[in-house]
Amino acid sequence: MNQPVVASRVRPFIKAVVFDLDGLMLNTEDVFELAGQELLARRGKQMTDLIRRRMIGRRPLEAFKALTELTGITEPVSDLIDETREIFSGFAEQHLDCMPGLFDLLDLIEAHQLPRAVATSSPRQYMETLLSRFDLLKRFQVTLTAEDVTHGKPHPEIYLTAAERLNIASSSILVLEDSEAGTRAAAAAGAFVVAVPNRHTALGDFSMASMQLDSLGHPELHATIAQATERADQSDFPMNTSG
Repeated sequence: MNQPVVASRVRPFIKAVVFDLDGLMLNTEDVFELAGQELLARRGKQMTDLIRRRMIGRRPLEAFKALTELTGITEPVSDLIDETREIFSGFAEQHLDCMPGLFDLLDLIEAHQLPRAVATSSPRQYMETLLSRFDLLKRFQVTLTAEDVTHGKPHPEIYLTAAERLNIASSSILVLEDSEAGTRAAAAAGAFVVAVPNRHTALGDFSMASMQLDSLGHPELHATIAQATERADQSDFPMNTSG
């Protein structure tokens, strides 16, 4: 189902674009859904919307702590994470893919010579493995993962750190997010946030987003990047109109 477009009142001055990973660039949430269902089925339990919402967008330790709290599973969180990774790898072979519009969007951003970063709650090895699988890792100048921050999303630390690494004010960064936790983190960092929910995250609260769209290929997103970078170029080289 298409998400409504919520346009910002003021177009931003965009000097960099920061991407979330899971559910935004790759359909990993589809794969994790299968893995989570299998993990819980082995224990005679079922995945629920509440469990999904508590887990999505958070670092593995935080996500699986929520899983144990909601299901009553008493096994060590580290064991559950390891088992899920093994199940995930099996399903990923057949089901993992890029989200629609990703490559065209990256081409557009690169054409405007905007720096690009990844800011994910997932571990670094996982991120590098998945992005390399689609030859995407080399297209980002900065990558931040769970190991790079003290506080996970919805805390703004990862987006403030991304801005610092890019040497760009967070208010000049466009962040692409699919989850409520990630959207809250980016908004709290002062970024221009474009929420692109998927079927796993669509019921979240995205009211804090600057814009909400139904895909990375939405014309409004492409136009926002083009128009915002043009404004930034003009501000860097003001014309003397005093005559």
